[in-house]
Amino acid sequence: MSKKSKDTSKKGRIAENKRARFEYAIEDRIEAGVSLQGWEVKSLREGKIQFGESYALIRNGELYLFGAQISPLLSASTHVVADAMRNRKLLLHRDQIDRLIGAVERKGYSLIPTAMYWKNGKVKVELGLGKGKKQHDKRETQKNRDWEREKGRIMRDHSRGKA
Repeated sequence: MSKKSKDTSKKGRIAENKRARFEYAIEDRIEAGVSLQGWEVKSLREGKIQFGESYALIRNGELYLFGAQISPLLSASTHVVADAMRNRKLLLHRDQIDRLIGAVERKGYSLIPTAMYWKNGKVKVELGLGKGKKQHDKRETQKNRDWEREKGRIMRDHSRGKA
C-alpha cells in the first residue's frame, strides 16, 4: 500500500488583499478562524474567491466578514442553497474581540482582511488593524515602490557589467 502525498492546495495562501497595504497603514495583524459551510471549503480549495472588496465589522459583540465572494462549484449539491455573498462569522477569543472593539470604536481604526490561508487544514483570515491613508501617503508609497524597482534594475545591470 502506498502512502498518499499531501495535497499541496492545503498549503499556502488562498487569497490576498494586495490593495489593503496601499489603502491602509496597517499597524497590527490578527489571525482569526472563519465559520464556513462545506461547499465553501470545497470552493476555496479550487480558488473560487474574490477577496479584494471585503471588510470586517463588529456586530453585537461578534466579528463578521463582509463582502468576500465565494463562488459555488458547478458540481455543488442541489439541496444546498449557496449564497456566495453571505456574511461569515470570524472566530476569535473574547479578550481579542474586546481589544478590537476598543481600537475600532475609541481610536478610529479599521479592520481589513489582508489574507486568507490554510493552517493545519483550517481556513484562517489575517486581519489588519489600521487607519486609512491620505492621498499624499499613497503617492509616497507609490514613489517608494517605483524607486525600489528602479534601484533593483540599476544594481542588476551594474552587476552584469552594463554600467
